[in-house]
Amino acid sequence: MTAKHLISTCALTLLCSATPAIAAPDGATLYQIYCVQCHGTKGDGKGINAGHLNVQPRSHIDKTEMAARTDADLFKVISEGGSSINKSILMPAWGHNLHEDDIYALIAHLRKLCCEQ
Repeated sequence: MTAKHLISTCALTLLCSATPAIAAPDGATLYQIYCVQCHGTKGDGKGINAGHLNVQPRSHIDKTEMAARTDADLFKVISEGGSSINKSILMPAWGHNLHEDDIYALIAHLRKLCCEQ
C-alpha cells in the first residue's frame, strides 16, 4: 500500500466515522426543560412547584419586573442562582448545566415572553 493510498484511506475513514453535529436547543426548549417547573409554561410564575415554595417565582411576563433586569442580571441569576443578585436562594444556579450560548438563548426567550406578547 502506498503512502498516498494510506492517507486517502485514513481520510475517508475519518470522514465516514465523524459524529454529525447536534443543534443546540433554542431558548424556548431550554425554558421548557429548566424553568417551567417553577415559572410556569406561560412564564407567569405559577409553575407546578410554585405552590410549594416560600418565595414565589418571578413572573417572566411582567414587563415592569423584566424591564428592571439587564441581560447581565439575567445571565448572572441563571448562571449563579438567585442569591447572586440578592434574590431567592431557591432559584438554582444552572451555570454547570448550561453553556454560555444556552444562557443567552434563554435570555432571548425571556425577552420574548415579557415584551413580545
